[in-house]
Amino acid sequence: MPRPHRRLASTCIGTVTAGLLATGAALAAPEKEQPQGSDIAMGAFLDSGQSGVARIPQLSRWLGGKEIRVGHTYLPGDRWARIENPDFLEAWAQWRRARPDRLFVLNVPMQEHNEDHVPDREVARLIRTGAEGKFDHHFERLAHKLVELGVPDTVIVLGWEMNGATYTHRCAPDPEGWKEYWNRIVNTMRSVPGQQFKFDFAPNRGSDAIGWTKCYPGDDVVDVVGMDSYDQAPGKTFDEMVSQPYGLQQHVDFAKAHGKEISYPEWGLFRHGDNPVYVQRMLKWIEQHKPLYHTITDYCPHGVWQCKQNPRSAKAFRAALAPERPDPVVPTPVIPTPVVPTPVIPTPVVPTPSIPTPEVPVPSPVIPTPGLPTPGIPLPVPSPETPSTSPSTSPSPGTSPLPEPAPVPVPEPVPVPTPAVPSPEVPVPVSPDPVPVPVSPDPVEPSPQLPAPESPSPEPAPEPVPSPALPSPQPPVGPGPSPDPVPVPVPVPSPVLPPAVPKPQPAESPVNSTEWCVPINFGEWLSKLVGKQSVCVKVDWGEDSGFWPW
Repeated sequence: MPRPHRRLASTCIGTVTAGLLATGAALAAPEKEQPQGSDIAMGAFLDSGQSGVARIPQLSRWLGGKEIRVGHTYLPGDRWARIENPDFLEAWAQWRRARPDRLFVLNVPMQEHNEDHVPDREVARLIRTGAEGKFDHHFERLAHKLVELGVPDTVIVLGWEMNGATYTHRCAPDPEGWKEYWNRIVNTMRSVPGQQFKFDFAPNRGSDAIGWTKCYPGDDVVDVVGMDSYDQAPGKTFDEMVSQPYGLQQHVDFAKAHGKEISYPEWGLFRHGDNPVYVQRMLKWIEQHKPLYHTITDYCPHGVWQCKQNPRSAKAFRAALAPERPDPVVPTPVIPTPVVPTPVIPTPVVPTPSIPTPEVPVPSPVIPTPGLPTPGIPLPVPSPETPSTSPSTSPSPGTSPLPEPAPVPVPEPVPVPTPAVPSPEVPVPVSPDPVPVPVSPDPVEPSPQLPAPESPSPEPAPEPVPSPALPSPQPPVGPGPSPDPVPVPVPVPSPVLPPAVPKPQPAESPVNSTEWCVPINFGEWLSKLVGKQSVCVKVDWGEDSGFWPW
């Protein structure tokens, strides 16, 4: 493609770009994009000399740390002396040796005065001279230089864009002589001991001055089939650049047919200005077909980093090539709560002690069954036989006039009095004085067995010891006359006192007393409430009664 004096003006370009670096324009901060990245060896032509080497790490930072694996430069084509022994190769060789996975690509012209617009007739003459071997020593010296610098595996792009009309090493003036001249150069350089060079045949995309397949020198002297592709005619769209004759697709197919690797030593913008679509499509094409390497020409108007007139294309370039390295996110330190497994300790089944509810003796009112109090059974007391004073009563012949014994009452359960039901009335105790018994008009004869006791004297009997609870009552006298005036002791139940007032125990009757007390058994529970009780009977046997034994 037409780029007049492109390589000879490298010194001027270096001066201009150095000024840009001084102002900081070349180190613009990268914008955030979604990176895709690529493992294909990538590089850029940044400058021919030592400044080109120095800019490689800067480009890498601009791409977000993308590894630049290809160092690419051009030998000056003005004179043979600068072709065979350039003074800037040492810096490039040092960069290449620093990493074993790096690739050093060197464009080597086939003629001096390479950009001086030499006419076709002179170009044809120079091709025939070279094919005769007149220039072999220049290339032999270059090969020794590269081996001595430690870069014997340099990729040599020999006679690039030979199908065009620009350079003195173009092919169109004499295609057959040109192919013969290519063979002499390759064989001369391969003859140098220690070399491992790879020779890259790299025409322009499209037909240009001649179809590049007509210049192909042969598989034995070509290692890589490359292609330089800029955004220019022929073809307005990227699809046309792919499908046109001698276009991108034919280049891939040709290399495959010859068993060669492909490369893109030069590509970039040109005739259509800032064209991010072209950049995106070209990078996708490269990613799809996996070339040995690719390098973008990074100066105006072709570039995307050092040339600031293509900002949209620069953005697309970075988005496609920057590695997937998102902005570091400093996570908030989360201290995990240690998950300590809770030991499953079986809950001991402690039997709940059965604590009996203390029975507080609350005196609850007991409703007794209504009934007459049954007195306790008194001790048997000998009843003295008293003759009846009734004259109308006479004993039957042959029978004793002894009085009949009084019936013994049957003890019954003593009811517990309650506030709701009144206790039955207790008979009023009889005065100790004897009650006069009405005398029948008929005299009563005394019993022949026992002397008739004298009538009880109205004298007062000795005073008995009263019960502390209640005075013992005398049995009531019946309403009618009784044939037996002997008083019958009637037991009177002691009234049930409230449980709150303890009752004193009745005092024991003195010996030979006229009062007899019989304890009443109310049961264990009731006795705790009312205390021990007794029924006492007092009989007044005076000295005049006739039965006083003491």
